[in-house]
Amino acid sequence: MRVVPTALPGVLVFEPEIFRDERGFLLETFRESWLQEAGLDVALVQENQSCSHHGVLRGLHYQLVNPQGKLVRTARGSVFDVAVDVRRGSPSFGRWTGLVLDDVTHRQLWIPPGFAHGFCVLSEDADVAYKCSAYYHAESNAGIAWDDPALAIEWPVTGLRLLSAKDRALPRLSAQPADRLPVYEG
Repeated sequence: MRVVPTALPGVLVFEPEIFRDERGFLLETFRESWLQEAGLDVALVQENQSCSHHGVLRGLHYQLVNPQGKLVRTARGSVFDVAVDVRRGSPSFGRWTGLVLDDVTHRQLWIPPGFAHGFCVLSEDADVAYKCSAYYHAESNAGIAWDDPALAIEWPVTGLRLLSAKDRALPRLSAQPADRLPVYEG
């Protein structure tokens, strides 16, 4: 497993070794030791999976109570995956990074607690799985608008984006009350 830092401190790309032959491929999708070797002192306690169609955009979500770190991968299809630093007081507050996660490279993205996460589907369908460092806490679920002009995220899908009603109603980062943002802990 090769670990590559991104432009945002703490956000990492995990690039697995893939063994391919005439039968297909084999790869390890997770080892706890990879996290430790990357300097992450975290236990992953929950795994989620979603299936979405082309043009669907999910996010940008984060959790206030027990913020979740997420190790995100695409089991089928292709998505553009985004992490946004929404930690109040962070030197990289409001900055984002994004990359394509797909079923060819099998790269994974580590998104630390305190970052908002979202993705849009590039392929006909996509199955996205992510391991979380904390359990889901519905009452503290929060988010910011995917199209916030201050963030200027360069989403690669044009035209209709299919969003949930909840995601359509998310506020811009500047409109989010300070007590609804995670705190940077240095």
